[in-house]
Amino acid sequence: MVLALAIPLTACTSGGDSGGPGSPSAAGGPTPSPTPTVDPAAYRGTLDTALGPLDKALRAVDRASEGRALTQALGTASTAAATAAGGLETADTPDDAATGNAALAASLRDLSRSLADAGGGEGRCAVSPRVELGSADGPRRVKEASTTLTGLGYPVRLKLPRTEQPKHRRLGNGALVKDARSGGLGRLTVKNGTDSDAVVSLTRGKKTAFTVYIRKGTSTTVRRVGDGSYTVYFASGSDWSSAKKSFTRDCAFEKFDDTADFRTVEVSGGTQYTVLTFSLAKTIGGNATTSEVPESEFPS
Repeated sequence: MVLALAIPLTACTSGGDSGGPGSPSAAGGPTPSPTPTVDPAAYRGTLDTALGPLDKALRAVDRASEGRALTQALGTASTAAATAAGGLETADTPDDAATGNAALAASLRDLSRSLADAGGGEGRCAVSPRVELGSADGPRRVKEASTTLTGLGYPVRLKLPRTEQPKHRRLGNGALVKDARSGGLGRLTVKNGTDSDAVVSLTRGKKTAFTVYIRKGTSTTVRRVGDGSYTVYFASGSDWSSAKKSFTRDCAFEKFDDTADFRTVEVSGGTQYTVLTFSLAKTIGGNATTSEVPESEFPS
């Protein structure tokens, strides 16, 4: 009879020879990539679902005409941006998209505020909403976050509305913005020694006789002013909007405290009529005082 004994063998190595040929070694090869926690295709669908209504609202802003239609479109888009941000904040994201998704959600919050601010400019002296958007942080941050996610393979399908650069529109010196003169011999000269363009309006009661544009550093004369007592209003600023009949930046609205009185009388040998000169700049020895008025009270 033959007995076979199983004797366990242990490989021994000396302490200073761990790299020798008898040493055990780990198996070579690259470490496998971890499986994404969320399917990338599913996240792409989540992006499209969250951003679809916002993209539609932003395209409506792009098409809207300036005025009430644009204001309404901006309000709708602001709400849609906030809703899209909320959807992304709670969305499941792949590991490689987590940071980009958070940045996009935060940028959409900024966009929502920018759209609301652009649509909130009311009154005659208000910058165009498209100019406001052009200098706002929200659209810029959305572009940056969108570029990052798109570069990772998660397209952000948003068409941001067009914007505009600040304008510097002016009328010609002496241009009549409004002319309802009925005839007369009176004559008014306006000197604008200020640093801004201005308009001067003469009113009788609630009716405006005329409004004339005077460029800074110049003067102009309006003839054929009818008899009567007129309140003299003037506004100064930059960037004249013909649609609003007002400046859109740096506005000031004032009126002269004394009325401008025009009279025509027949005298021996002819006719006497009133010739007045108003200066919009504060001058030493000037005898005319002015008061500020709300823009809502300025003649249209």
